[in-house]
Amino acid sequence: MSTAIAFNDVTKTFPGANGNAVDHVSLTIREGEFITILGSSGCGKTTLLKLINRLYEPDSGSIVLFGEDISTVDVVKVRRRIGYVIQQVGLFPHYTVGENIATVPRLLKWEKDRIRARTDELLELVGLAPDEFRDRYPDQLSGGQQQRVGLARALAVDPKIMLMDEPFGAIDSITREKLQDELLSLHRGMGKTILFVTHDIEEAFKLGTRVILMNEGKLLQFDTPDAIIRAPADPFVQSLVNSARAKEQFWENYL
Repeated sequence: MSTAIAFNDVTKTFPGANGNAVDHVSLTIREGEFITILGSSGCGKTTLLKLINRLYEPDSGSIVLFGEDISTVDVVKVRRRIGYVIQQVGLFPHYTVGENIATVPRLLKWEKDRIRARTDELLELVGLAPDEFRDRYPDQLSGGQQQRVGLARALAVDPKIMLMDEPFGAIDSITREKLQDELLSLHRGMGKTILFVTHDIEEAFKLGTRVILMNEGKLLQFDTPDAIIRAPADPFVQSLVNSARAKEQFWENYL
């Protein structure tokens, strides 16, 4: 597989901070991987994600997408190759579901028939019947349905990379598990490169082909879930693994 994303000694510091938000991070992500990024609040997960679509610019180092240093590429061109999904969804409240999904295609001046066909295709893809949901407004949807629309909107122009920042964090556990399963199915079908931020180790290990573990801006370990469980890189990673095992043991006591 070819390289989709490469971080080369990337550092990002915010004014007034005691340390680096991202601290000399180097890593390589292959095309088609599902990468989860795990760590506690403030560890640099979201900053790492936002550096990829240039919502933040690094203070040093470089980020390469499909062989191009993104600092040398027009920022609009960079972002058109990337789908971005966040926890708050960010649907436009006065747009219908269909209009929300069509936001970027309209900006790109697609023809109306093409927009309609792509919107319906995506609604089917995320499990929402077009005739039932196309003309609804966001406040007429459940949290899980809104998240599906947000995902469809991010997929509208068929981006090569998907960035997802705790997209299921505010959703109840039953809906969350269903959305996780649907996302895994979509990934297998589309083969896109996905980076998914979470603070939940179970979610990270369920979804990720490989997992980035961060603490205080540093990359502590980047490996498969199985390798991390078998050989944690340091005491912090070990504590995360232990916390997951403690939860598992808790439920086993009631079965």
